[in-house]
Amino acid sequence: MNPFRSAALRMTFWYLAIVVAVSTSSSVAIYHFSSNDLRRGVQRQIEFYSQVLSPEESRAYSRLRLAQLETDQQHLRDRLLLFNLLVLAGGGIASYGLARKTMRPLEDALEAQTRFTGDASHELRTPLSVMQTEIEVALRDRNLSVKNARELLKSNLEEVGRLKSLAEGLLALAQQTTDKKYHQSAPASEVISQALQRVQKQASRKKITIKTSSSKINYRGNQQSLADMVVLLLDNAIKYSPGGSAVNIETGSKDRRGFIKITDHGQGIAGEDLPRIFERFYRADPSRSKSKVEGYGLGLAIAKKIVDLHHGSIEVHSSPGKGSTFTVYLPRA
Repeated sequence: MNPFRSAALRMTFWYLAIVVAVSTSSSVAIYHFSSNDLRRGVQRQIEFYSQVLSPEESRAYSRLRLAQLETDQQHLRDRLLLFNLLVLAGGGIASYGLARKTMRPLEDALEAQTRFTGDASHELRTPLSVMQTEIEVALRDRNLSVKNARELLKSNLEEVGRLKSLAEGLLALAQQTTDKKYHQSAPASEVISQALQRVQKQASRKKITIKTSSSKINYRGNQQSLADMVVLLLDNAIKYSPGGSAVNIETGSKDRRGFIKITDHGQGIAGEDLPRIFERFYRADPSRSKSKVEGYGLGLAIAKKIVDLHHGSIEVHSSPGKGSTFTVYLPRA
């Protein structure tokens, strides 16, 4: 059985035990006080009529009222029993629902952690396997030349670079869970300017022009983190854009929120991939891509994490072959 389901059942048992204990104790108290009130009322009536009726009539009346008292007490017990049965049934359903709701975030977190660990292990295994194979082949070659050794070291250095990139991505994801003073004022112009400085060389290598249209607004958040987010989105746009094309950045406000819109004219994203592009390690099917793009699928996941920490939202509109538009909505300062 699923351990979380077992834990939910145990929690249900304890929740229900508490509900039943409270219900039972309340019912006992209600029965005790109500029964005493009924008995006192009957006793007062018997004492009153014993003064105005004959002894024989008084005894008959007493027997009648005591019989009625027993009937009333039985009705009270039956109603309290029915009430407790309803509490037991309703409490059981509510307790199980509450237990499942309590366990679901933990179950989702463990599932995400397990999936993340598996994906990370897979991504780490690939460059390590390449390095191991190349080194083993080189060690078995007794005629290894200096030229071949240099080529081996160069290949290993590339794999080390990939491992470093992966480690930095994982570290960035971990760091984005910490408090970074997300209630500061971050000017849109400063955020975009800082991001452009970091991607300019990458854009120049592909002869991609980055066009900006900025508004004088301030976002509420950490300027460095927001710049990191824009860099990640620009990096994604540049990677998937053909050489010589343009990437547009627009900032402004809409519905009392600020926005950052990044539009490219690249290969676009297929509809079936859109719901998953912010998952860690998710990469679209390479067979649908016109060119091979290096990376581990962490950039958009990190960008989404930054947006979430700023209490913002991100939207994606894309058409295969026509490009993509990422729009980030953020609170204004």
